[in-house]
Amino acid sequence: MATGRKGSVIFSGFRALGLYSNHLPHVVRFHKKHREFYVVTAVGQCFHTYNVKKLGIVAVSNSLPEDISCMAADRMLVYAAHGKAISAFAKNKEVVHTYIGHDGDVHLLLPFGDHLISVDKENVVIIWDVESEDTYLQISFEKVSFEVSAVMHPSTYLNKVLFGSSQGSLQLWNVKSNKLLYTFPGWASAVTALQQTPAVDVVGVGLASGQIIIHNIRIDETLMKFQQDWGPVTALSFRTDGHPIMASGSPVGHIGLWDLEEKKLVSQMRDAHTTAIAGLTFLHSEPLLITNGADNAIRVWIFDVTGGDGRLLRHRMGHSAPPTKIRHHDQSGLHILSAGQDGTLQSFSTVHERFNKSLGHGSLNKKKAKKKGVAHDTAKLPTITTFASETARQSDWDGIIACHRGFLMCTTWNYQKGSIGAHRLEPERFEKNRALSVHAIAIDITSCGNFAVIALSSGHIDVFNMQSGLHRGHYGEDKAHAGPVRGVAVDGLNQLTVSVGADHLVKIWKFKSKELLHSHSLPAAPACSLLHRDSGMLAIALDDFTVNILDLETRRIVRRFSGHRGQINDMTFSPDGRWLITASMDCTIRTWDLPSGSLVDCFLVDAAAVSLSMSPTGNFLASSHVDGLGVYLWSNKTLCGMVSLRPLPADYEPTVIMLPGTCPSKDTDEEDILDIDSSEMAEYVSPAQLDEHLITLSLLPDSRWKNLLHLDVIKKRNKPKEPPKLPKAAPFFIPTIPGLVPQFAVPDKTTEEQSKVVNLGVLSQKSTFYVQLENALDNNSYEEPVKLLKELGPSAIETELRGLSPEMGGDVSVMQSFLKMISSVLQSKKDFDLAQAWLALFLKLHLRLIAEHPDLMEEAESLSQQVKESWLSLQTLLHQNLCLLSYIKSALL
Repeated sequence: MATGRKGSVIFSGFRALGLYSNHLPHVVRFHKKHREFYVVTAVGQCFHTYNVKKLGIVAVSNSLPEDISCMAADRMLVYAAHGKAISAFAKNKEVVHTYIGHDGDVHLLLPFGDHLISVDKENVVIIWDVESEDTYLQISFEKVSFEVSAVMHPSTYLNKVLFGSSQGSLQLWNVKSNKLLYTFPGWASAVTALQQTPAVDVVGVGLASGQIIIHNIRIDETLMKFQQDWGPVTALSFRTDGHPIMASGSPVGHIGLWDLEEKKLVSQMRDAHTTAIAGLTFLHSEPLLITNGADNAIRVWIFDVTGGDGRLLRHRMGHSAPPTKIRHHDQSGLHILSAGQDGTLQSFSTVHERFNKSLGHGSLNKKKAKKKGVAHDTAKLPTITTFASETARQSDWDGIIACHRGFLMCTTWNYQKGSIGAHRLEPERFEKNRALSVHAIAIDITSCGNFAVIALSSGHIDVFNMQSGLHRGHYGEDKAHAGPVRGVAVDGLNQLTVSVGADHLVKIWKFKSKELLHSHSLPAAPACSLLHRDSGMLAIALDDFTVNILDLETRRIVRRFSGHRGQINDMTFSPDGRWLITASMDCTIRTWDLPSGSLVDCFLVDAAAVSLSMSPTGNFLASSHVDGLGVYLWSNKTLCGMVSLRPLPADYEPTVIMLPGTCPSKDTDEEDILDIDSSEMAEYVSPAQLDEHLITLSLLPDSRWKNLLHLDVIKKRNKPKEPPKLPKAAPFFIPTIPGLVPQFAVPDKTTEEQSKVVNLGVLSQKSTFYVQLENALDNNSYEEPVKLLKELGPSAIETELRGLSPEMGGDVSVMQSFLKMISSVLQSKKDFDLAQAWLALFLKLHLRLIAEHPDLMEEAESLSQQVKESWLSLQTLLHQNLCLLSYIKSALL
């Protein structure tokens, strides 16, 4: 099964958090029925749809095989170009049309009534019929003279499309008759944006030189020109709510607001985005501007002051650079703290975007940073490399501590206030010599939230108080380790501190007295460490790509895991401490089972995971990846169903799993294979006997055999006090045969006339069980009588056994056959409990008779010896199991 299965047995992709926008312009749609605007943004291979009212996510589309390169939308469909193909999505989710015919990558789209216009990099324009997916028209332009860079449909111009070029000229075409109507010479600069103004015949043209031209295409006359100083015009939009304002986007993230009546720049919205403005749109007849950029942000600005700047009304913002470290914040598992290369610390909610919060950018001077703004803050701190959080006292003081790249000082952060905290933790010993390139590497917060332990690259480990920020001591005479400290952790009861150093040593200290208790040597230099506080297991990742597990209680290495082929980036334990999940630069995510000491799950991802965090509730694994802006959630399948975890072979080759939120729709065949593999344990049918050497009990309920010896007591107790009363009108019932398994009495369909001569043998009729015992004497096969006896209830069994004696119409030979039947059951080592109960009842009923007949006595003696032997073998098995169980309970891992 291990070689045949695909992907991961434990984890399946759930969704991505913190992804909102990329470098492609957004698309705004209006839903007539809902009377609401929606904004659509591309995120890699799929797109997200948000309502503008609350910026709440409405839908995530199905994924495409490649990244989306261009988007457009009309009243019904959203069009997304990917590579040389175009897909049309209905209901913001599923693909309903696919247009294939381009030889180059598509980079421009324009919906045009019942048609769609697309332009590829080879400078070919194709007009498609939306419903039939056929090509209506194809126009090819010469790249040297007219390379299409922008396209638009002028309002009220029937069947007309305006093309802009990289050479600067514009062409107006009638796409129905396939005619070039007019060529505009242009302004000696590439056209980057074309936008219809609120006035008919007037078009806004954005150029690569930064010029914005307001041009009348009917009379080919330029009405006004504006010059933007921030580089090429990336986007244009016009207000339609009565104010003659035009907005222009720039590659540096600034937005210019221009008054078309006064013909001047009226306002600047500087640093609206930290990257280029990808798209901006004024909502129809509303003072709202929607912008998006490659900094992974969507912002809605409101213009509620005449002639003033736009005020940020609402936004959705993730990391603008890849996250470096992620950790679950509290025990609920609903919040994931994430530190990114953009220098910010953010909290993502697994429930809804409205619970997300940004704790901001680290700064040495909070007041100064607020005054100057993040972009111009000279005291800005570098990227957070690692952090630790604790919720125990977060309402009283700061509960998060963070290390910054290349910085000696550590910062505290307040989750509830959503900002950087009050303290800057830095040991005083380096104040005189700041030229030393000493920086903080590892940190931990005690479970009580009172102390922070900071490990430095110089080998020092310091303890600080989180409330006051005061230094509370250090470990070791001078230094804790001879080289940089790679990891530090405090146990759950503040008894021990464990540190891992580049000097190949693991040291265990008393937390309070700072006394060294134990030192352990490692076979290679450690890269990082992680402590599971509940179990006292310390995972240490080494530079030789192996993982060692140290038990703090016994102070020795209890597990060694090898298999990674690259540097181990991060590790996380499952809440119960049973699994250790590791991520490596070899692009694998592996799950190790600590009790069995084996690899139970392994899968590949396209980009190596940088950080991992398992939810405290165990339902999700969160991961962040190289060059990925999102935090990806993987659901734990073992919580929902039976999953068989088996050790993977040494030569196991993992398969690639697409990241959540970018998973293409699976084929049904593959889903069936996965289902068969994962539910194999659930469909397992146990055989009647696991092994011939084992003694097997029957699966019958206890009531069938436990009460056989006490039937006389039960009958006496259940004796009716008065005779049963006959109902006045008894309903009709089909007659049934008495027994535990209900069976209808089938009427005998013999048509022969019944003889009137009475057969005296019929009066003493033999039971089926009696007949089968008689037959078994000849053929020596006792399976049928045993099977029949198993179906009978206690009273029926007693009746059958009583009927074996000669005084009840039986025979001594049949009684001997019964003893042989018990002997055969004991030999087969099946139904041990039933054989003992039946034998006990038989001896109770016929003990005196057995003593009188030598044949029965001889059979009983041999059976007695057999019972003794079977009991001895059973006793041996029980003692073995008890010994093994007591060893497992008392022995350490």
